[in-house]
Amino acid sequence: MTDLNSLYSDKRTGIDNPTNNTDPRTEYQRDYDRIIFSSSFRRLQNKTQVFPLPGSVFVHNRLTHSLEVSSVGRSLGTLIGAFIADKFKTDLTPDSVEFYRHSLYNVIAAACLCHDIGNPAFGHSGEDAIASFFVKNESDLRSRFSDKEWSDLINFEGNANAIRILTQQQQGKAEGGFRLTSSTLASIAKYPCESIAKDKNFTHRKKFGYFQTEKKAFEAIVANTSMIQESSNPVIYLRHPFVWLVEAADDICYNIIDLEDAHRLGIIAHTECIDLLVDLIEKLNVDNIDKVKSQLAKIPDKNDQFSYLRAKSINTLTMKSVDLYKNNFSSFLDGSYSKPLFDVIKADCEALVKITEYSVENIYNHRSVVEIENAGYNVMYNLLSHFVLPILKKKDDRTKSDSKAVKLIPHQFLYENGTDYEKVMGIIDYVSGMTDNYATDLYRKIKGIEIGMSV
Repeated sequence: MTDLNSLYSDKRTGIDNPTNNTDPRTEYQRDYDRIIFSSSFRRLQNKTQVFPLPGSVFVHNRLTHSLEVSSVGRSLGTLIGAFIADKFKTDLTPDSVEFYRHSLYNVIAAACLCHDIGNPAFGHSGEDAIASFFVKNESDLRSRFSDKEWSDLINFEGNANAIRILTQQQQGKAEGGFRLTSSTLASIAKYPCESIAKDKNFTHRKKFGYFQTEKKAFEAIVANTSMIQESSNPVIYLRHPFVWLVEAADDICYNIIDLEDAHRLGIIAHTECIDLLVDLIEKLNVDNIDKVKSQLAKIPDKNDQFSYLRAKSINTLTMKSVDLYKNNFSSFLDGSYSKPLFDVIKADCEALVKITEYSVENIYNHRSVVEIENAGYNVMYNLLSHFVLPILKKKDDRTKSDSKAVKLIPHQFLYENGTDYEKVMGIIDYVSGMTDNYATDLYRKIKGIEIGMSV
């Protein structure tokens, strides 16, 4: 069995000695605080989760989603940490008992907090736009990059971008990026492989986990947390055991919360939502369903009714995930577990299948969602087109319009003396970090749709 004492580490990127004897917080609490106070995290407040932000109606954005996922992750980490500390006490050092009982939940909560930090504006359509730009311009660009670099670009992935944002040293910034602990970084590595190893037939290789620019940083994370290597060429690791808890928290939240947003917007019927969630709670047999129905009948407000069932549903799915994790703990440790916890629960729960099918039909394909995905794709694609081609030209070969485009790029994203790959990654950093509003405003200005002074 994998040594439970070696799965965690307080070593930080960019720092040789992580110890801070004057800080009353643990290293893992400091991770959480660093993420909360970062500008990259704040920008999530203006990045679309599913629905376009309507102003007068409270729907989720990437930031509120991340906060809620972190709350669920904290619960999962607390329960699993206590389980490990109790069941394997004889195998653990005193420091490890302390970690699992009092710090694992901080690691999972921090990882959940930043799990979407690499997602560009407009959600998955933004990811698609970045990847598609390079696919569609292959004839002009392909020869400039190695096979692995090109694979990174045509498969652009928010998970890999999260590792980049959290660990890279931008121009003029401190070494090590956010300087988070290896424990927190390992917990968000859902796809611990390089892009050329991507394979949809395997859960841990469905996407990829780091760009070539972050290979060294990722190798340090792996070494510090005892991740199991599956292949060295291409580079593939098995998932760290903590990843499954972060993934479960995310899956639980968006499957239930997206229903709530659609309900508040009046996109789906109240009675259908209530029936779906009551059926879910009843089928999973965690709560006393008669008591739930009795309490529901006492709540007059429709939104409060949904909020009550939302809380019950999330708790139900959380407890099911904990049971599943405990029962298969050895498989998580040796890397043989192969399906997300939520998917395993759903396979035995027709009510969850119904919620997924209902959401796909009535939420994710709703006209407002499809419209913003189309608009977002075009905005992101055109911004890349405006910046990538000029930055790849030598300074003397740039036209006046090329030079003006480059002048719009903030200093921290300019790698004029770097390789073509580094230059392009800087542009991707700039564009992918934009909020929905900023990207839209900049697009309108460079296209001449809106002309005016920016302060």
